[in-house]
Parts: sequence; structure tokens; C-alpha cells
Amino acid sequence: MLVLLVGQGAVPHRWSFRRSLGPPDPIRARITAVIPFLDNDAVLAAVDAATAIERTRQAFERHARGEWEMPAKVYLDSPPHGDFRAMPARGDGMALLKWVTSFPHNPERGLPVVAGAVVLSDAATGELRAVMDCRAVTWLRTGASAAVSAQALAADVAASVGVIGCGVNGAWAARCLAAAGYGPGVCADSSDDAARSLADELGWRAGSRAEAASQEIVITMTPGEEPVVLAADLREGQHLAVLGADAHGKAEVQAAAIGRCRLFCDEWEQAASGGELAGPVSAGQVSRERVTQLGDVLIGRAEGRGGEEEITLFDSTGLAIQDLAIAAAAYDAWRDGAVEAQQVQF
Repeated sequence: MLVLLVGQGAVPHRWSFRRSLGPPDPIRARITAVIPFLDNDAVLAAVDAATAIERTRQAFERHARGEWEMPAKVYLDSPPHGDFRAMPARGDGMALLKWVTSFPHNPERGLPVVAGAVVLSDAATGELRAVMDCRAVTWLRTGASAAVSAQALAADVAASVGVIGCGVNGAWAARCLAAAGYGPGVCADSSDDAARSLADELGWRAGSRAEAASQEIVITMTPGEEPVVLAADLREGQHLAVLGADAHGKAEVQAAAIGRCRLFCDEWEQAASGGELAGPVSAGQVSRERVTQLGDVLIGRAEGRGGEEEITLFDSTGLAIQDLAIAAAAYDAWRDGAVEAQQVQF
């Protein structure tokens, strides 16, 4: 029997299933589990920006030390519309699988770019622990990774922020940077309304792409169909967090600009095959030796910024370990009674 409870006080919906091969297993019949489903609002209520930043930093560190495992992301293309991605990770007693989409032109259909689910399981027993809407998990970890990269790689005096691309992921990057103490900032977007809305929320200002690209910390979160940071935009001491180019063929930074930067990424194999650096790597313009993984900087294994005048670039492709960090934090909040969630008992 499967019992679905939707919200507190809801009348259960029950389904009974007959086994066609013999009587029910009495041991199996005694095993039940209550599984929370955390929707978008529940995840956002469970994990604030500061918590997301701290948990994401820990995920980078634990993966760099070999404490967390993360097989390669699997892409399933759905041309010409977008792609599906399967992302597994394991750490701190939990295992995660994220099934997520990226359909950049969905807003034209009135649909979200990102959709999917996160499944969280017990790594010791395999038991299902929670299911979550992946959108809020993705927003939080994307924004938090930008903030962690700035904390680790930006110049000590860096404060001003430029955000190019003020959709939901860009907005969360701006919120996380603000939560980390950075700002004020300039918000730029092809939609003036999106730029003004985010600027008004944070007390920043809307401006042009060039104005945003001239700030001390620059965040890009666009579809990656054309460069939005040009070589002419760069100035000494900047830090770029490039978040939008998350598949092969996408690029937000002009090749000549990449050549002037000290390069960092979230994970080399993923960045080299499907991130901002994928194009330059395949063209032989960027080698493995030029790129440092952020986790190695955080644990002191590798050097970060080499000087105040250096320009740093962080290629963020989005990692399952980051999703695991946010999902585990949301699950902890539900387990501690801090947030409510729909529940499925089976």
C-alpha cells in the first residue's frame, strides 16, 4: 500500500497493489518510510544564502581531500532545445542523484530553463531519505559557488560587483555575494526590467553590460551563446566568476580575454569538456597546467591569486557535490523541524 500525504491535515490517498507471484513478504510489509518532498519554497526556507555559501565551501574542500565522491556528469542532448543531465555524488553518509534540464529558450514558452528533481539517499543502507525540486538547490549552489570563488580569489580590496545576466541564477549569485559582504553592484541584462528588479532588491543600480564588466568582481550568467566579457573590458585586479557556459560550445568570455587571466575551475574534467574553458582547451589554447581547481586552493594545496593586479577567472560548471551540500542542509532543516514538507509514506 502506498499512502500519499500532501500537506499537514490532508486526507491520505491510498493505493493497494496485489502481488502476482505468491503472498506478500511479511518482513517487507512491516517496513515503511516517510519521505519528505521539499518543493522550491521549502528548500529556500531551509537554506539561506550564508548557509549555502558555508556548505558549498565545505563541499569543495571535502571533495579536494578525497572525502566526497563524484562520478562524471552525464549529458543527454535534446537538440535543438536543450539537454538533460544526470549528476551523482556521495559524502557525509548521503548519496545524491540530480536529474536536471537546461533548456535556455524555455522562457519564450513561459517555462523555466531549469527543471528536475534531486533524490537523496542513505549511503550506508541505500534507503531513500528525501526528494527535492532541483531548481532551488541549483540556484543556491550556483550563487554560493560564485561567492566562494570571490572569497578565495578576489583581490583583498575588491568590493564592487557587476552581474551580467539577471535571471534567477544570476540573481542568486548577486544575493550570495551581497550576503558575503560584497557590493554595491551594477546589474545588466537584455531585459531592462530584470536588471532594475534585481538592482532595486539589493540597493544596487542597473547599468550597461560594459559598466557591469568593469567592476572588481564580475559575474556572468547568460545562455553562453555569445561573449559578454571582452578583452577590452578587463582591468587589473578583477575577479571573474563565469557561470553560464555549462556545456560544450557555450562561451561568455572572449578568447583574448581568457588569455589574460589566471584560470581556475570547479572541476577540471567537467570544465575541460563542458565549461567556459572547453573551447580553448579543445583548440589547444589552454592546457591542464594553466588551470587550478578551486578546492585545491581552499585546502591550501594550490596557490590562488598571485598578486593584487592579477586577473582571475573561475569557470563554474556546477557540481553534484555542491548539490549534495545544499540538499543535505535542506534535509537537516526538515529533520530538525525547521521547515515543513509534503510527505510520501510507502
